[in-house]
Amino acid sequence: MSLPPGFIDELRTRTSLSQVVGRKVMWDARKSNQGKGDMWAPCPFHQEKSASFHVDDRKGFYYCFGCHAKGDAISFVRETENVGFMEAIEILARESGMQMPAPDPQAQQKADKRSQLAEVMEQAVQYYRLQLKTSAAADARDYLDRRGLNEAAQARYDIGFAAEIRQGVFQHLTGKGVDPELIIDAGLAAKPDDGGAPYDRFRGRIIFPIRDARGRAIALGGRSLDPNARAKYLNSPETALFDKGRSLYNHGPAREAAGKGQPLIVAEGYMDVIALSEAGFGATVAPLGTAITEDQLRLMWRISPEPIIALDGDNAGLRAAMRLIDIALPMLEVGLSLRFALMPEGQDPDDILRAQGPGAMQKLLDQAQPMVQLLWQRETEGKIFDSPERKAALDKSLRDAIRKIQDPSIRNHYGEAIKQMRWDLFGTQRRKTAFKKGDWNKRQIATPSPSTKNSLLAAGNQVEEPLREAVVLATLLLHPSIIGQFETALERLELSNPDHNALRNALLIHLGAPAENFRENIAEDAGREALENLFNARHVKLAPTVRNPGDVEIAVHCIAEELAKLDAQRGIRREISEAMQDLTGLADEGLTWRIGQAAEARNRAERAETEDKAEYETAPNGLSMNKDELKRRDDIFSTITFSKKKDRQN
Repeated sequence: MSLPPGFIDELRTRTSLSQVVGRKVMWDARKSNQGKGDMWAPCPFHQEKSASFHVDDRKGFYYCFGCHAKGDAISFVRETENVGFMEAIEILARESGMQMPAPDPQAQQKADKRSQLAEVMEQAVQYYRLQLKTSAAADARDYLDRRGLNEAAQARYDIGFAAEIRQGVFQHLTGKGVDPELIIDAGLAAKPDDGGAPYDRFRGRIIFPIRDARGRAIALGGRSLDPNARAKYLNSPETALFDKGRSLYNHGPAREAAGKGQPLIVAEGYMDVIALSEAGFGATVAPLGTAITEDQLRLMWRISPEPIIALDGDNAGLRAAMRLIDIALPMLEVGLSLRFALMPEGQDPDDILRAQGPGAMQKLLDQAQPMVQLLWQRETEGKIFDSPERKAALDKSLRDAIRKIQDPSIRNHYGEAIKQMRWDLFGTQRRKTAFKKGDWNKRQIATPSPSTKNSLLAAGNQVEEPLREAVVLATLLLHPSIIGQFETALERLELSNPDHNALRNALLIHLGAPAENFRENIAEDAGREALENLFNARHVKLAPTVRNPGDVEIAVHCIAEELAKLDAQRGIRREISEAMQDLTGLADEGLTWRIGQAAEARNRAERAETEDKAEYETAPNGLSMNKDELKRRDDIFSTITFSKKKDRQN
């Protein structure tokens, strides 16, 4: 349903975020200031002991400095209660005493039609349940007995039977006064092309009702008893109730079980879900006859941040898992991922449970692999990398896959993991080759030369970086009005010491706060000593932005340039760090030579700062910038300009 303009704003105004969050956390009395609406607690979204989860009650937003979860009261209820957007609105409206608005007539008409279809579906489910008790369903009952589903289990999942009758459910429902068009619109019957009488879609099949998260019957799944049937499993067609790409089998019960702490398991079919649930793994769902879609993955992440994909141990199951990787990579966020529990070849979860019991299944779940491991397996399994060309092809395919990840932090961690696995593979191959040649003891472990280790390139200008950080922090403290322009860069900034980190966190917390008492609030949060040390530093006192605290334009330019410098220097250091790690294996004279060349290039660049003024600009802070750093600064300015234009438009 659609909400009238201003309803959500009024709801946020009436809602106290600290009261909503307070039901799920224990506030840290030492750090929290209830009078100011400034509350701190251990984060409810990840395991921690320190109070890094911050709630600003006046602004109505929360932020975790550990896992970076952030949002408002609506998103908090959605994540902690495992509910959708409208359900979260209803919960908050009920608590704040607001009346939910009546939907518009057209929306109400559609809702009424869906309600009618759901009632028709429920009547059909009960009809199929009764049919399972008839003599015509003897083979179906035998099949269910062989699969270990007794009558109690059949009742829990409303399993039924559709006899081999052309108009079984159709005649039953029309006999109860149901409009034939509703039966067809619900997907229970279909009209033949020749214009004849409608016929049942499900015939000669065991029936598994498919329910939405609220428990309404929205579709059916049918398992054929005829081994020669064209389709072993058949689902309802798409209807006003049922979108198979946005539905999950066993959604409601799985959400409830996951909310009580059970891990979410994603199986392949109805029988796997039922078998796992009956064995104690209640938080189990399945896609509905298709590969997992983006919408289904979002539904799973609403239930649990790290579902375990437990697909069948055959080629089809593996292919489904590999396809899911490509869907999931662009959607990864901090705290949202997947693990994969691959079944033994030729077996599914139901097979394992019946043959070995829940303990064997639990062991497989405990051994579930992270997605990066399966990505590596997909790109390397069954392949031989005995030439530079083949190794280069592997590198390209892995780079292409990792490039799909939107979050830079996750992308970097994937790169590190892949690099380690690549070293394990090719480093092992080199060691084996050396051993076979009999010259293992003759090989030297490569170490960088003293000139390489002591170069500015290898050091990464780590001495200079804290100075630049200090200038950025001091400038922002003196110009609080521009903090918002650099909020994202400030959140992602890697800081070199705890004092700088504490000051950065305090700046983000008080973003947008009144200028009065601004520094006093920062001192309370970050510590007076950290603030005094910052402004007592000689290089900070000499910075133009500190000597001229009223010039906002110079302050913006200074921060943009300092951030660009830091980004460039740390990028260089990361590259050198990666090269140094590669030197931990067997000797590679080429690699050592390349590091030496890179060191010399960096040294030449340092000399150029004073020798070649044509290649550099002088920044307002008195430091010079090379072309790469100027480009990074210009990118920052472009982002700021775009944000300002967007604000003016709004």
